[in-house]
Amino acid sequence: MEILKRIYYFLVHTNLLIALAAIAQCALTYMILQLPINPSILIVEGTTTLLLYNLSLYLSLPRETEKSPYIRTRWIGRNLPVFWVLSLLAFIVCLFALWQLQLITWVFLGVIGLISIAYAVPLVKFKGKRLGLRQVPGLKVFYIAVIWSLSSVGLPVLELYANGEAIDWYMANYLGIVKILFLLLCTLPFDIRDYEQDVQYNLKTLPILLGKRKAIGLSYAMGVIHILLIYFSPYSDPVKMGMVLTSLLVLFLFKALIFTTKKHYHHVYLLDLALIVQWLIVWICLSWK
Repeated sequence: MEILKRIYYFLVHTNLLIALAAIAQCALTYMILQLPINPSILIVEGTTTLLLYNLSLYLSLPRETEKSPYIRTRWIGRNLPVFWVLSLLAFIVCLFALWQLQLITWVFLGVIGLISIAYAVPLVKFKGKRLGLRQVPGLKVFYIAVIWSLSSVGLPVLELYANGEAIDWYMANYLGIVKILFLLLCTLPFDIRDYEQDVQYNLKTLPILLGKRKAIGLSYAMGVIHILLIYFSPYSDPVKMGMVLTSLLVLFLFKALIFTTKKHYHHVYLLDLALIVQWLIVWICLSWK
């Protein structure tokens, strides 16, 4: 158990967990839409996610990381060489995979990349201060959910379309909407956890605008709505079963671990793991059909 805990912490601290989650969500798109998997798309999805999250993390690091109250920040401060080596490897592998893709996919990736960087990097000057999109009140969780949906659904679908594959656009667009809601479900608890920290940084996240209690209620409500959307979706029964089971698992995590009075900083990262588990459960359900 201790070994599994250390592996989990390592994956969380290095952003490898969220990169694997991005790959899993991209693979899930191919599975649900019954389309052939392009390994280069999975590689690009994973490496770009790692690079963007590492950039955002690096820009938010305090000068004296050892004095941070957060375990993850202190760990990164002590292990910066690991941080840079993983980023360099991801960059090299990403470049190799990009050469396998169509030009239109490059353009699409460039647009997503610019929007992502605009969130992490303060590019806009307002009243003498440089601001990023993260300073826009209440935008954070919706921004992340839309970007993830565009990259995990739009990216593989666009590349397949560019290669002449027949696309069921209704099923693809419906999946994009469903994923936005599921990603909101898995993202909002991070802002609820970071409530006090975001107050210090003067960030107007959704929990700060609504209040913690209403934000928690909204999380449960989104879980129920997501289940209803899946129930009325155009997908096969095994896919529906797998996605509903994952939503129920997330709601259980809310009740048992994440929204309890006894909080643990790393519990909320189980929602990143849920993005991987969703792919696994759907795969199992399809295998048993």
